[in-house]
Amino acid sequence: MSDQVCSFQLHGMAFGVSAVEVQEIMRAQPVTRVPLADPAITGLMNLRGQIVTTIDLRTRFGMPPRTDGVPPINVVIRTDDGVFSLVVDAIGDVLELDPALLEPVPENVPAHFRDLVSGAYKLPDRLLFVLVLDRIVAASGESDEK
Repeated sequence: MSDQVCSFQLHGMAFGVSAVEVQEIMRAQPVTRVPLADPAITGLMNLRGQIVTTIDLRTRFGMPPRTDGVPPINVVIRTDDGVFSLVVDAIGDVLELDPALLEPVPENVPAHFRDLVSGAYKLPDRLLFVLVLDRIVAASGESDEK
């Protein structure tokens, strides 16, 4: 049996989330900044009357900000904690992957990065890291608790 994974790019790296957790994919949307929010929270956006927290995955993973001028993409996901938008560089394909082939994250990957991914698939031309959405979303509120 295979899992469908929605893939996307961040800083030249491939990432993915389970396709069943993706509500929709949309172009960059206007956001309202939130004072004193975690740095990865880019703000709040209005999605047809629903307020959605946007999370910049480059910031979450400690990557440099975008400098190419290309607008990011919003991957809107549903979790037990609500609806969130993940801000990514570019969207990829929906891939059919065998969950038995998911490998542990390589040890040479920084610990903060390993904490946010469940594993990696070896694709023909790159690794695809699978996000743990509950950790991505939970990490968004950490600065409020400190």
